Amino acid sequence: MNPKRNVLNSPRLTELKKHRQRAILNKVLVSLLALAVIFAFLAYLSRLNSLQISDIEIIGNKVIDTQAIVSVVKSDIAGKYLWLFPKSNILIYPENGIKNNLQNKFARLKDINLSINNNKILNISVNERTAAYTWCGTVPTTTEENCYFLDASGYVFDTAPYFSGEVYFKFYGDITNPLGSYFSKQNFQQLISFKDVLISLGLKPVALYITTDGDIQIFLSGGTTLLNAPKILLRADADLKNVAENLQAALNTEPLQSKFKNNYAKLQYIDLRFGNKVYDKFQ
Repeated sequence: MNPKRNVLNSPRLTELKKHRQRAILNKVLVSLLALAVIFAFLAYLSRLNSLQISDIEIIGNKVIDTQAIVSVVKSDIAGKYLWLFPKSNILIYPENGIKNNLQNKFARLKDINLSINNNKILNISVNERTAAYTWCGTVPTTTEENCYFLDASGYVFDTAPYFSGEVYFKFYGDITNPLGSYFSKQNFQQLISFKDVLISLGLKPVALYITTDGDIQIFLSGGTTLLNAPKILLRADADLKNVAENLQAALNTEPLQSKFKNNYAKLQYIDLRFGNKVYDKFQ
């Protein structure tokens, strides 16, 4: 018989192993109990009335109904974390969750700031987006349109009522899910800059349409409907600064200068899609 094996299996050593295991188990149990006590104490403290949000105050909204915002916030602070800690606690209320839900629910909201004042009132300061343009679908139509408001960055944030006349500059082009999306996000500011250049040249652009094949059509004021209005044609991937310079040069050069001045009502299009060449067509 191996003496070393006898020593390892001796009753004394076996008893020491059991004692050590019991000690480890006791430490684990004590630690779990301590954690449970701490958890219970924290849960108790988190439910004290002195730590609960007493009211909700909305500041800065002009279009969105106050009660609609309050309803969303109340829903967000109604539950509990881990079934123990109330979300209405002023120390652990879901600030980021409230912001995200409000922005998802109300695309018109641009900035949202939350704070708790000394009276445990949750103050929600909001800044609403301002309508600068409208987006009205995938193609220009002659009938009443379903349009949406865009802010200065091209963000689609709300449905727009029907406007007769040229109240807002209109955009047309494909957007799968309008609300909460951007129109032509990559080059929107360049398009706006080009529109402003047209205005500086004495033109009056009223709408812009990005076609499915990548062309851009900018409609000018003067037609009885948008479809028969004079327009400017260009490529979506064009250097718009260079295109603007070519157009300005053409408008200051004969014969287009005289035709544009004397027969504007008969203008059908000015085509800027072919490099430095400018083509025009009048009736």
